[in-house]
Amino acid sequence: MNIIENMRRIIQQEADAVRAINVTEEFEAAVNLLYGCQGKVVTTGIGKAGFIAHKFAATLSSTGTPAVYVHPAEAGHGDLGMVAPSDVIVAFSTSGKSREVLQMLEIARHLDVTEVVGITAHSDSLLRDLSKIIVDMGPDIEEPCPLKLTPSASIAVMHAISDAIALTLLEMKGFSRKDYGMRHHSGYLGTITRMEEQERQ
Repeated sequence: MNIIENMRRIIQQEADAVRAINVTEEFEAAVNLLYGCQGKVVTTGIGKAGFIAHKFAATLSSTGTPAVYVHPAEAGHGDLGMVAPSDVIVAFSTSGKSREVLQMLEIARHLDVTEVVGITAHSDSLLRDLSKIIVDMGPDIEEPCPLKLTPSASIAVMHAISDAIALTLLEMKGFSRKDYGMRHHSGYLGTITRMEEQERQ
């Protein structure tokens, strides 16, 4: 195996999958729903998609949109108590068939939480039936894994979509570098934004 060529192939295939995302009016509808959310954004997903959901909540929270990640398996053991009718749920699942995610959304309906954005790919995704808005990842994402199983290109697509949503919300809200610094009291990013503010004074 030529390791360098193989790595280039994998990176190229993931980049191609991201470039193939078809940004439709449903993407805009999802952003507008989150922009108008009167509560918080609740993200969920399991497995690799769960890591993207968790990261999405962290990015939203740090850029002016309060958000929390709820593990779908824990949701059935009381954590769904964190969710209120004024919240919007964003559910990540490439297949849209993850039992834990679907069960969480079904239970959420009993709590009058009906504003759901589903981020999924498969045309027969059961997540589509439980979502108000579907952000479609695209049906033909080919994983570069030789087994065609390990989610990497699909996760790259999911990651890119979530970042596009979060950063679009940041711009719509007029979120400033000062606002950013107020939420980052530690680390390099917090330091440089606070230094900029001190220099202005």
